[in-house]
Amino acid sequence: MNAQRGRHWRFEQDAEGIVWLWADRAEASTNVLSSEVLTELDAHLSSIASHRPAGLVVLSAKNSGFIAGADIKEFTRIADETAGYRLIRAGQSVLERLHRLDCPTVAAVHGFALGGGLELALACRYRIAVADDRLALGLPEVRLGIHPGFGGTVRTVQLIGVLPAMQLMLTGKSVRAAQALKLGLVDRLVEASALHSAARELIQHPPAPRRAPVAQRLLGSPLARPWVCRTLLKQVAAQAPRAHYPAPYAIIELWRRCAARGAAAYEAEAQSIAHLFTTPSARNLIRIFLLQDRLKALAPKSALPLERVHVVGAGVMGGDIAAWAALRGMQVTVQDRTATLIEAALRRAAAVFSGRLRDPTQVAAACGRLLADLDGNGVTQADVIIEAIVENLEAKRALLQALEPRLKPAAVLATNTSSFMIEALAAGLERPERLIGLHFFNPVVRMPLVEIVQGPAGDAATLATATAFTRKLDKLPLPCRSAPGFLVNRVLMPYLHEAMRAAAEGVPLALIDRVAEHFGMPMGPIELADVIGLDVAGQVGTSIAQALGWPTTDLGVLRERVETGRFGRKTGQGFYAWRGGKAVKPRPRGTAPPDLADRLVLILVNECVACLRERIAADADLIDAALVFGAGFAPFRGGPLHYAQARGVRAVTARLQALAARHGPRFEPDRGWPLLEANGQAQTSANAAAACSPPQNS
Repeated sequence: MNAQRGRHWRFEQDAEGIVWLWADRAEASTNVLSSEVLTELDAHLSSIASHRPAGLVVLSAKNSGFIAGADIKEFTRIADETAGYRLIRAGQSVLERLHRLDCPTVAAVHGFALGGGLELALACRYRIAVADDRLALGLPEVRLGIHPGFGGTVRTVQLIGVLPAMQLMLTGKSVRAAQALKLGLVDRLVEASALHSAARELIQHPPAPRRAPVAQRLLGSPLARPWVCRTLLKQVAAQAPRAHYPAPYAIIELWRRCAARGAAAYEAEAQSIAHLFTTPSARNLIRIFLLQDRLKALAPKSALPLERVHVVGAGVMGGDIAAWAALRGMQVTVQDRTATLIEAALRRAAAVFSGRLRDPTQVAAACGRLLADLDGNGVTQADVIIEAIVENLEAKRALLQALEPRLKPAAVLATNTSSFMIEALAAGLERPERLIGLHFFNPVVRMPLVEIVQGPAGDAATLATATAFTRKLDKLPLPCRSAPGFLVNRVLMPYLHEAMRAAAEGVPLALIDRVAEHFGMPMGPIELADVIGLDVAGQVGTSIAQALGWPTTDLGVLRERVETGRFGRKTGQGFYAWRGGKAVKPRPRGTAPPDLADRLVLILVNECVACLRERIAADADLIDAALVFGAGFAPFRGGPLHYAQARGVRAVTARLQALAARHGPRFEPDRGWPLLEANGQAQTSANAAAACSPPQNS
């Protein structure tokens, strides 16, 4: 057998003349298509073409999966459209060489093939995949503000048809094994042990290559195409404004112009993505993606197995935390004052499992991992114990003191408090260093962030274990210092309170929300308050305001609803009526005050600056990540502090001063703004230096 080893690829030709080309990116656990990886691939493909083998199989040597996509960090070094165009055309050229090989070619996929990884697989004549729960195929580029660039906008349409291809590209969602086969993304699904033999069989007995169904091909005709485009544009416009998210509109426009046919379609794809690279939307969404990776990388490997969890409190938060831990494979016991409360949590959990898991046997297994524990017997066996009872300082403190003597020596004791400082809760504990805050956000099943809050007595081992536990839950850990409201809630409260003030001034509720949504928030502050719970928002807001010495805010519009039991979504009535989990909003009428958007957004940004000054989180990037992943701050703006830097620190502080003169001292710029300005200047210098330096492999 002829074998060669490069830095990122391994080449073997067996006795039957089949070449096996293994992707194995150096010094990485996951394959990505950096420029260096693609250049080496091109050299192998050139050699393969000249030797005319019986066939080629492209595989991954990584246990994690096939190829995760392009090297996103390289995108941050694209200075202009010309540079972006060169990068993309180089990648297209490599995959076109693969596509034009005159022997049968097979992509043998396990785990995942995403973005550029799926585009590489599409350039092969056939695709087979391991049919297990890990398999995920997708084109998620739109979530980065771009679209597929290595031929994906063309080959996906040619293979499966325009409507299925658009569904993949416009949503960025991945498909699992059965759906991938149904769509035609893969030709065969096999067991892992049969991957090589199935690839060999396809090469030795190659069937006719798959094409999109005739009905789908007809949609590309000159008569049908305008109608299809109008339908797609209407669907996209309902989800993503063009001004904020241009990428999905660019995908539709590419197909409208070229119908995924001929060399012109590849050229148009390269020009389009080269332009998108330079847009603020793409630059900021790529920034957020890299911040997400930074949060994931914070977690060390834990010395504890982290297999058993005990949750005290079966309410909405406690029950959902318990359900999520069971869904992620842990053995979970849940405790509360009565069996009735626990049973309600188990019913909610079963609904979560049914919605997330397609296989009834998996649903049953998840239910089996979540057990009622009225007497709290699971405490002594748990690796992590989470207190999630009512937000009452004395009740929480008493419970934690009762739990502590029953813990295993290395177990972590955690609280899900949303407002109390960790040192206040740890008072009276024998080992206050083992108490840590694990602040989940509602709804737990959807919100990715967990604030990991450490008091002054906390130790490194507890922080490391809590961070590892958060990643095992597939959540994003955000370490922060114990302080009133921690980070996200503290920053949200001025934003929510300003919305209440606007409502008290007579601005219609739906109009307030529309102003925030036009800025880019996923929901407005009025709707958000309903989702949080008006009782919780009022209690937490008052607690934070008192602790920080903020001026008293008259929240009569909120108080009157709480006093009559209208707590928001959980009671079906708050500021809005709720039906089927959605707010029923009247049509916004009238015109919002011209400064309302700045009142809402800049008071939030100003509080972020205060948190930066107080080092509630380590740096500005982590604060931005917290607000995007914990509060849904418009991701295409890159985070609140990044937004302020892009707008101009001096311009923002001048605007705050103008708002303070008109509306009161709550808008006075925090004294931490010079820190943010210095941070921005340092970042600009670093970026300039990087632009003048040769690219480094990431």
